[in-house]
This record gives sequence, structure tokens and C-alpha cells, in this order.
Amino acid sequence: MPQPQMTVLEILNRTKVFFEKKGIPDARLDAEYIISYGLKMKNRMDLYLNFEKPLTPAELDVLRTMVARRATREPLQHIIGDTSFRGFIIKCDRRALIPRPETESLVDMASDCLKGVEKPFIVEIGTGTGAISIACAKEIAGAKVLATDVSEDALALARTNAEANGLAGNPDAESAASSTDSTASASSASTLTFAQGDLLNAVSADVIANVAGDASTKIDCLIANLPYIPDSEKDKLQPEVAKYDPALALFGGADGLDLVRKLLQQTEGKLKPEASILLEIGSEQGEMLKAEAEKYPWLEFTGIHKDFCNNVRFVSYKAK
Repeated sequence: MPQPQMTVLEILNRTKVFFEKKGIPDARLDAEYIISYGLKMKNRMDLYLNFEKPLTPAELDVLRTMVARRATREPLQHIIGDTSFRGFIIKCDRRALIPRPETESLVDMASDCLKGVEKPFIVEIGTGTGAISIACAKEIAGAKVLATDVSEDALALARTNAEANGLAGNPDAESAASSTDSTASASSASTLTFAQGDLLNAVSADVIANVAGDASTKIDCLIANLPYIPDSEKDKLQPEVAKYDPALALFGGADGLDLVRKLLQQTEGKLKPEASILLEIGSEQGEMLKAEAEKYPWLEFTGIHKDFCNNVRFVSYKAK
């Protein structure tokens, strides 16, 4: 007598229990994402409309493979292949950090700082997947966005994401890619350009000329989500981070701020008066940077900011 076929609800419940035994955070939610993706449903809500649907052997094989990967603590975003950042679909893999929802606030902060600025020149240092720069180019009218990274692998991923989100062409320092939303006028077209290099060393006169049209152009807004985890915290990280995120994008020295301090030191003479610097940092690092503000007399420390979870997440500076 043939065995009854397992239903969507049964496999969902079994997967949830299995994930809980493996210590997976948000076990039920991850199970829903994996099963809806593996069964090629439009979204998680389709699961609830198909609880009684019997699964074929082929469908079960697909799900078993995905569940096994998540059980090793491979990130959900790597298994599915992408994540959403401000509504933009961002491809994710081992080449760069997975964009976090909390980081989305940097785009809001940039937009607020640039109100009234026409064709702002925005530079992001350490772009990773390109998520922040893509959002800035799509959301801030007329922006000239330059995204840099020391990793060529990360830049290749960022270029792929830019093209997938309508920033067509070959978006590198030699050929800026433009983006104009269907609702935008020609005057509101933004551009996104990529350049490889270490911190502000990547922002050479030639690159600036390609992006902004004039090599002497100063930056209106500098954004960075640099590695800020102290080296001593390596053993405290979740396996999803420790095993699958690139170490180059995680660790910032003894107190986590080595690269942040190096970047701040490089900003002298690079910013327009009143230009903003927006940095993502660790929850314990805001007061540390505030106490060191006098080391950068050309900058004014303008605040420590919290994310939507009410955790300290960002600091801001303004050029004098």
C-alpha cells in the first residue's frame, strides 16, 4: 500500500522542530521562507493557502537539500540567493556582508542631509553588495554616487546588483551607469559608479572627474559601513556570520575602530563645507568616537543615532 504524501503543513512543522533542535534563530520564519521559495510560491502567504497540498518526491528532495544547508547555519539569504533592502532585491553570497535591515536608515539619513542640494556627490566606502549606494542612486534625485570597496570580488557582486536594479551598463570608474525611474524627469537622473581601492584612496582625481565631471569636486555626503567588530569578539559571533561572511568585512582591530579612524583622518580637504559623514558603528562605539572628535578639527561631531530597534547604530559628522 503506497505511503500517504506529506503535506505542506506537515513539512513546515517538521522543519520548524528540526531547526529548533539545530539552534536556528527564528526557526518557524526560516522554515516558511525556505519552503515557500523551494516550492516556487509567490510569497510566504501562499503557504497558508496550500497547507493541505501534498508534496511530490521531487519537491521533497529540493526542500531536503535546502533544509540541510540551513541546518549547517548557512545564512538563509545565501540559500535563497538574495535579500530585500529598502525594497530592492540584492543578490547575496560569500563575497560580501548580507545587508541588514537596520542599515537601511543610513539612506534616510543621507536623504535628510542632502535636502536642497542639487546633484549631490555621494561617496560610499566599503560598498559590499552595493545595497546602500543602489538605494541612494534610486531614491535621491540627481545624485552622483561613487561606491568603492577594497575587494574586487565584492565590487563584482555590487555591479551585478546594480544592473539587476535598473542601473544598466558597465558601472565602473571608466563608465558611469545611469538610472532614471519611469516617474523621474531627465533632470533627476542619478548615476552610480564603482571604483576599487582602500578607503578614500579609491577616490582619485580621475575617478571624481568621471563621476562628477570635475576633478576638483568635493564630497557632499560620505557614507561608510566599515568593519567595526573588535578582534576579541570573533568567538562570540553567530555561525552564520563567522563561517560565511568575509573576515575582511567584519573585524576592525582591537576596539573595532581602526578603519573608521583611518577614514576620518583621510577626510581633511575632501568634503564641501557642511558636508555630512554618516557611519555605521557598534553599539558601544558612539561615545568612544564622540570623545575623540577633537582629533579631527576640520569636522564637527553632530550626533549618535539609534536604529529602529532603539540600539545605537550610527554616528554623524559635518565638515566645517
